[in-house]
Amino acid sequence: MEKYLTNCFDFQRFEKNADLQVVINDVHSRYAVQELSLNDMEFIAAAGMTKKFDKKDEH
Repeated sequence: MEKYLTNCFDFQRFEKNADLQVVINDVHSRYAVQELSLNDMEFIAAAGMTKKFDKKDEH
């Protein structure tokens, strides 16, 4: 799915499809981009999975 979305956004960059632009604008209107201040960043902790775990990895 992620690859599909990436392809759609790449397509839009060159083709300027009106229907796809409506969807993109809708998403942008729901999720506003906001820059965090340095004070706000003190409360952010970034963490991630370093590998994908399978059921067999759980002991």
